[in-house]
Amino acid sequence: MTGTLELFLDHTLQWGAMVLLATGLFVVMTRRNLIKKVIGLNIFQSAVFLLYIQAGYITDGSAPIVDPAFEFYSNPLPHVLILTAIVVSVATSSLALALIVRIREAYGTIEEDGIADPERR
Repeated sequence: MTGTLELFLDHTLQWGAMVLLATGLFVVMTRRNLIKKVIGLNIFQSAVFLLYIQAGYITDGSAPIVDPAFEFYSNPLPHVLILTAIVVSVATSSLALALIVRIREAYGTIEEDGIADPERR
């Protein structure tokens, strides 16, 4: 039992990211409202961000400045990639919400069932 608890506590961030991944995927697959789907995608993206940031973290690591006083260095690449991914995520969410507004104007609903109904056209 102690081994299982240690495994969970040693990888708490990964478990939390997996819960967020599952939650985001569940929301995207089960909800019919387009805004809820965008929110689910944002939750999913946040979980991926957490996984990448955790991969770049080193305990007692310092900035990658060459100095004999430092023994361990943190890799800055995952953090830089996540900054770029956050910008892309905001732009994608903005575009998705703008498209949802246009869909609402054209179809009068933001529910998938109302948009896919052939009688409404």
